Formats: sequence, C-alpha cells, structure tokens
Amino acid sequence: MTEPCDLTAVEARRLIGSKKLSATELLESCLGRIGAVNHAVNAMTAMDEEAARATAKAADAATMKGDPLPLLHGLPLGIKDLEETKGLRTTWGSPIFANHVPEKDEHMVANLRAQGGVIVGKTNVPEFGLGANSRNLVWGATGNAFNPEFNAAGSSGGSAVALATNMVPLASGSDTGGSLRNPAAFNGIIGYRPSSGLVPSSRRPHGWSPLPMLGPMARTTADLALMMSAMASDDAVDPLSYTFHGRKMRERPEFYHPIAPADLGSLTLAFTEDFGQAPTESIVRRAFRKVVAALAPMFARAEEAHPDVTGGDEAFEVLRSTGVLTAHVEKVKNRPQDCGPNLHANVEEALGYSLQDQANALVRQTQIYRGFQTFFEKHSILVSPAICTSPRPWLELYPAVIDGEPVRTYFHWLSLSYYVTLTGHPAMSFPVGVDEKGFPFGLQIVGPRGGDVLLLQVAAAIEAAFAGDAEFARPLPDLAALEKAPAISSRPGFKTWDQVPYTQS
Repeated sequence: MTEPCDLTAVEARRLIGSKKLSATELLESCLGRIGAVNHAVNAMTAMDEEAARATAKAADAATMKGDPLPLLHGLPLGIKDLEETKGLRTTWGSPIFANHVPEKDEHMVANLRAQGGVIVGKTNVPEFGLGANSRNLVWGATGNAFNPEFNAAGSSGGSAVALATNMVPLASGSDTGGSLRNPAAFNGIIGYRPSSGLVPSSRRPHGWSPLPMLGPMARTTADLALMMSAMASDDAVDPLSYTFHGRKMRERPEFYHPIAPADLGSLTLAFTEDFGQAPTESIVRRAFRKVVAALAPMFARAEEAHPDVTGGDEAFEVLRSTGVLTAHVEKVKNRPQDCGPNLHANVEEALGYSLQDQANALVRQTQIYRGFQTFFEKHSILVSPAICTSPRPWLELYPAVIDGEPVRTYFHWLSLSYYVTLTGHPAMSFPVGVDEKGFPFGLQIVGPRGGDVLLLQVAAAIEAAFAGDAEFARPLPDLAALEKAPAISSRPGFKTWDQVPYTQS
C-alpha cells in the first residue's frame, strides 16, 4: 500500500481537497519517513514538529469548513537552511549562526505559508551555500540518497535528498552556480532555476544581479509546476521582478499549473556535452550520449550546437566574487576561526580582483547573453549534462582533478550550469536514468529568454515519453537499505572539514 508521503504533491493536494486525505495524515506520514531514513542521509536539520502539526490541523479545519483552499493547502515543505523561517533555526550552515532563530519569514517563505504550505523543517546546505558539497560544522554532511557515503551536491543538497527519499513532497532551493540543478542531478529529482526575477527575493543583497535565484524542487514536472505557481510573483521587493505599473504579469498561477506537455515534434533541439570547454567527465559524456540518442528522434530536428561561452569561467568567477565580498568579508576578518576553507578561499579570491576585472566580466556576461539570444532564434531548446562529474565521496570537498586534468577553481566542476546562470535563462536538471556507477543522471534543459512555461511543457513531454522506461525513467533510491544503514553521523569526518583525495577508477 502506498504511504501518503509517497504520493506526488499534485495527487496529495487533490486528495486533501476532496477530503479523502487529511493534512495531518500526510504530515505524520512524512514525519515517519524522516524518522526512518534521515539518520542515514542527514537531509533534514532543524524541525518543529509541534508547529507543523498545528498548521496541518488548521488546514484540516479549513478543509472541513469548505473554505477556498490555496494552491499548496496541507502540503509539507522542506525549506533550505539559507532561507529565514520564523521561529525555526536558520543557520546558513555556519557556527556564527548556529542558534539563530529569525523573528519573521523571509519573503519567499511567507508566500509559501500563505499558499497553504506546512513547513516541516529545514534542509541541509554547505556553509553559506558556497560550493556543491552539503557539509558544515553545524549539522554535518548530507549523504547522497543512492549511497550516503557519496556527495549529495549542493547547495540545495538537503532539499534534493529529502525529496528523493519522499520525506516531503516539495522543497525550496536557490541557485547561483547550479545549486538547484546540481543536487537534483545527483539525487534523481528536478531542480528548477527560473528566469531572473520570476520568484522574488527579499534577501539578495545585490538586487539587480541575475546570479542568485530562488526556485522550486520536486519529484515530477507536475509537482514542480504546482510549486512554481505558488512562488511566481510580481512583488516589488525584488528589482528584477519589474512589470508594467498596476498590472500583474507573473502572478498568474494558470500559466504554470496544470502544465500541458509540449509537442516536441514541432520543436528543434540543440545538444552539447561541454559547451566547448567545460571539464566534463567521460562517464557523464557517455551517459549523455545515450540520452540524446533516445531524445533526438522526438524533436523535429536535433543537432550538436551550443552558444559561445568563451570567457564564461572568468566572468562568472569575478561576478560571483562580488556577492561573496558583500556577504562575507567581515566574517572572515572578524571570526576567521568560525569560517570554513571554502569561505576563506572565496574571500581571498574576491579581494584579488580589480574594478577593471569587474568591468570586463560585465562586458563578457552581456556578450554571452546576446549570443544566447541569437542561438535561440535557431533552436527551441538546449540540453547538456547538468553537472560535470558523477557523484564522489563527500569526504572529497570538491573535485580537484577530472579525467586527469586539474580544475581551475573549486567550483569549476559546476561550469555546465553556471554558463547558463550568466544569461538569466530558465534551466532545470531533469532525472533521466542512471550512469555506469548507478547514480542518477541529470539532464540540463535550457529554455529561451522568459521561456519558463515552454521549459515546463518540454519537461512534461520528456517525462511522459520516458515513463516506465527501464533505462531512462526517474531512478528511485533503496529506502529499505537506507532504513537499515548506519547513521551518517558515525562516519569519520562527518562534522569536520577533513577531506581525502578521490582516485578515479
């Protein structure tokens, strides 16, 4: 018998609305799953079960009264531990904020509550979200849903693992260099980076920067579209959410939910293994070629092509550093003992750039953006691998070498996703089978400027085409094995910055 926590978000919401499932029953099932497997993967961190139960009980009362029900009514949510939650610890994975309890929700979280979401708890992250290995000194490491000794990626690693193991039906994420897409790829779920400004942020310090964006994470395209419909807004708190005065452009739930599959036969597909320069591991290339071979015949035309991203590494490195400098230089200066190696390395790098470097980076970013516009005049959709490597043990802080070649930075292995970040185009990591090591393979799907609805429609069509396909359907972790697995906290290095080099086989 299917447990309520194993239902899709859309089906659970339908059953709640038709009074065939209560929000309380769904919550208790999710709490049961957390209790059964979280010890093995450490995806969920701070929790307030009493508050969640009170919210679910109130949702049930509203259902029985026949009140109009919001989009996420009664659905349990995991909230990334970079996003402030009223009355619930928000640590950013840093000892500096280990006991920080916000007095109010940040804007996006408040919107999710207003749409009926039941916040179950926080999900684990790297320290301040810097990097793609969800380890920190407050909560420890998060293990991959398919093997807890391996990296879950990040920075939305806890959210991805919580979804993969059905702890919650929906979870929040954020993305600068791929922080929604990378963990989705490693754990077999969907991570969606929306067009810049589609999901408003009240916390982004550089309000006009298109680099850091908030977005939804889910197990199915329909679930993702449901959460997107609850998150999209024209709110003026975010400068990038600009619109015509007095008109709502994004706040139209029907744009995103329910989502209809696209007619792939009317679209053209471009595919690239590496954008001509990303350090893509051979195992990833082989998995990608199999997916493209299955995918290409579904489209009107498919060809190997990519926009010119020359200089994208340098541009992203500099522009990312400006955000790091704003947010973290004082922490490293005043509390160096409480800052991890990635944070120190980031600040040191940022202090080495000049205003001329910044100017050059902005020029190259604009050139890459304009190149994307020309590219999408000829192609409907672009696909690539979502991340450059297959998962490795989390004791390796980051891949220093890929197929024998050293990387240029500790986040260079995320370049397949951050090239797209520079442009503000919508992109997702979509689960398509497994690689040769048995880990999920994430396909990055990129849409044209403002093409969020098209991107969701394309994902829905691919999902339908691969449903039930033993090779390309979404992979599922072994929950029974996770229940029996030892606590990840018992593993050496769990709550330290210890690291070991990874030897590629």
